[in-house]
Amino acid sequence: MENDRGKRSEKSEKKQTSHQRKIGWVSFGAGIVVTLLVLLGAGMFVVYSGGYNVAASEEHRSLVRWALDTNFHRSVENNARGITAPETITSQMVAEGGEHYKKTCAYCHAGPDGERAEWANGMRPLPPALSEAAAEWEINEVFWLAKHGVRLSGMPAFGETHDDQALWNIAAFVKTLPALAPEEYEGIGSTEPLEPSTPFPEASQTP
Repeated sequence: MENDRGKRSEKSEKKQTSHQRKIGWVSFGAGIVVTLLVLLGAGMFVVYSGGYNVAASEEHRSLVRWALDTNFHRSVENNARGITAPETITSQMVAEGGEHYKKTCAYCHAGPDGERAEWANGMRPLPPALSEAAAEWEINEVFWLAKHGVRLSGMPAFGETHDDQALWNIAAFVKTLPALAPEEYEGIGSTEPLEPSTPFPEASQTP
């Protein structure tokens, strides 16, 4: 009899413990759902109230800037991964890309002197000075950026108006910018092909 009572008591305790665990998990799940709904509601309030300032005269908040930058870099890396660069980057490609860059891209992205058009300083996000930023990207990533552009940044998709060869020329030139001397940049547009002061980085020729 005592053994039967002990077994029944043990079963009852196990059942009660299992029930308490279920209640705990249900409460935990409900807490997560409520938290998500509150965050969603707060987000919708900000969106519909116009509470987030979209003025280009102010920088993004730190958290927003981090989220946008992180997603931007990961997106470019993922989308450009399957693009294969030309096996050979010629000085003629660099020269032709440089002429286009100087006539079009330099207004926002500047040359070796870091000076962009005055109006470009009012853009948010501020276009990167490629004489520095180009070192962060592989040539296939520069090609992808030039071809597809970047939403809500002012960077157009040049693939709509340029063929792939022209875009590879631009990408080839951009990759030489960090090592390009100011006098070489000034010589762009002359009748002689531009010879960069240092060879095109071999590691950047392949994705």
